[in-house]
Amino acid sequence: MKSVAVYTDGACSGNPGPGGWGAILIYGERRREMSGGEPSTTNNRMEMTAIISALSALKEPCAVDLYSDSRYVLDAIDKGWAARWRRNGWMRNKKEPALNPDLWETLLNLLEVHDVRCHWVKGHADNPHNNRCDALAVAESKKFR
Repeated sequence: MKSVAVYTDGACSGNPGPGGWGAILIYGERRREMSGGEPSTTNNRMEMTAIISALSALKEPCAVDLYSDSRYVLDAIDKGWAARWRRNGWMRNKKEPALNPDLWETLLNLLEVHDVRCHWVKGHADNPHNNRCDALAVAESKKFR
């Protein structure tokens, strides 16, 4: 199984508002940057879209080290919240629906294909890959202003 490092970030001007996402995939000496955006979205949706886009770009099952500054996404994966929301019909509890079920469904399906290990990185700090993803995401969000 190939080992790939994936760095992702999402940005949103307003929440909701114009948003963007950025991702970097690193396999050996190869490096691929990806980005995109939407005119009206949320920061969490952009964070998830970055991860989905990166994992979807992989052509075969891979061992992935995923680096993100999003506790929302990483905790929902690592602590099993998202899988529980799906089992409960996309409900967080008896009264509250889970947010972003469309993206969670896609992401959970991708997590069944790839062996993903999550790593939290501090946003806007000294990780050059995270900073580059942030720059890609912000640039995409500015296209919709």
